[in-house]
Amino acid sequence: MSITHPDAAPFLPRTHYNRRDFLVTSLAAGFALAVQPANADAVIKTPDTGLVTGEVKIPVGDGDMPAYRAMPEGDGPFPTVLVVQEIFGVHEYIRDVCRRFAKAGYYAVAPELYARQGDVSKIASIDDIVKQVVSKVPDEQVLSDLDHVVAWAKQDKHADTARLAITGYCWGGRIVWLYAEHNPNLKAAVAWYGRLTGQANPPINPHHPLELVKDLKAPVLGLYGGADQGIPLDSIEAMRKAAHDAGKTVELIVYPDAPHGFHADYRPSYRKEAAEDGWKRLLAWFHDHGAA
Repeated sequence: MSITHPDAAPFLPRTHYNRRDFLVTSLAAGFALAVQPANADAVIKTPDTGLVTGEVKIPVGDGDMPAYRAMPEGDGPFPTVLVVQEIFGVHEYIRDVCRRFAKAGYYAVAPELYARQGDVSKIASIDDIVKQVVSKVPDEQVLSDLDHVVAWAKQDKHADTARLAITGYCWGGRIVWLYAEHNPNLKAAVAWYGRLTGQANPPINPHHPLELVKDLKAPVLGLYGGADQGIPLDSIEAMRKAAHDAGKTVELIVYPDAPHGFHADYRPSYRKEAAEDGWKRLLAWFHDHGAA
């Protein structure tokens, strides 16, 4: 289960892990090799005019984790949003999402959460990405690293971590649920097609979001595709019922004809109408729950 902290106690990240060597020390340029843009006409390119953008290094106890940060020019402080990567790491799509947040007035940070396990940007096969890297990334490590990102941002006068939100896509969508079940200081969360159930794989993935719904500490908006072949609709309905029974604030939206990855504008899975509607709902969710 994730690291837990009583609400009344200081919320401090774990400070060390057994593996100390970081295999990724800097973010790769462009798109991940496994997903070179096949939908070039739809790729959204958000300019950095009026923004402060670029790579940063975040201390995470046993080393420095590379991350991409984007924020508006000016003093702020700006509400803070954690942007959690797809399985493809912090490539150009995730960096552009951070710039979109910055254009909307946010201090956005996307940490490279596979930094200890490997560089997925140069692996051509999705199956190999999962086998060689993603399957070796422990949930506990990810949650602690996100805690370190928050602690790092809290020291920056431009970031207001009292207005803290999180969003993530695919692999990151599942992490969003887990982090909302983990951090009592989180204000709002939005998960894009994050898996809700699955086979436990301790100690890497000891629990899945549906099992921990009673522990939710922040309101969660889940955005899903009705044509997603990897996330059964009955798992979404199970989460809807479990959240209701536990008295948690959860809203689940299903776009009937949308496949998995419908927000990813650089891929054939992109569905413009669903992606734009989901983004509007995300901004409203953050606003309505104190993260704007």
